[in-house]
Amino acid sequence: MQVLQTRCAGLDVHKDTVVACVRCVSPPMHQEVRSFGTTTAELLKLADWLGEHDCTHVAMEAMGVYWKPVWHVLETEFELVLANAAHIRNVPGRKTDVNDAMWIADLLAHGLIRSSFVPPQAIQQLRDLTRTRKQLVREVSQHGLSYFPCNLVRLALKSCCPTSSFAYRHFWHRKQRDPDAGDKAELYARRHTQKTADQTLPHLR
Repeated sequence: MQVLQTRCAGLDVHKDTVVACVRCVSPPMHQEVRSFGTTTAELLKLADWLGEHDCTHVAMEAMGVYWKPVWHVLETEFELVLANAAHIRNVPGRKTDVNDAMWIADLLAHGLIRSSFVPPQAIQQLRDLTRTRKQLVREVSQHGLSYFPCNLVRLALKSCCPTSSFAYRHFWHRKQRDPDAGDKAELYARRHTQKTADQTLPHLR
């Protein structure tokens, strides 16, 4: 099978480790596997190590969100390929981190990996912002707004309006039956609403 990428690498990315396999078929021909951590310092060492081998293309498997830090560190120096895990599945029964990295490097060398779409960094940041906002809105709706100062106003309105609105509805029906009693009842409802507001609003200041 024809080799399209003569100097490439495959990465098997996990939460705490990144197993990298360099595959070089142009002189000097060699293949080397090495493990790195996922801290920024370790990822910079990975970039330097790939640069020492003159790698031009690097492929990695899209595993959750673990690939993102690796992608951000390497994207300025190499041509990156993000592979769908279902498209590059290895042979069952022989799955190890080293074998996965070698398998990804071999597929990349022969051009057998279809790259997944990765939006530009500005779009990624916008996506993260909207997802964070959506999550916060969901948490607020689940737990209520009791931890926010603005909810004091809602509590004040809740304490005033239901009583007065109920009183107005009740006395409105009385006014339909007895106009004189209805006028007195409406005056009482207004005074009751004002009294409740006077007692509640000072706590908001």
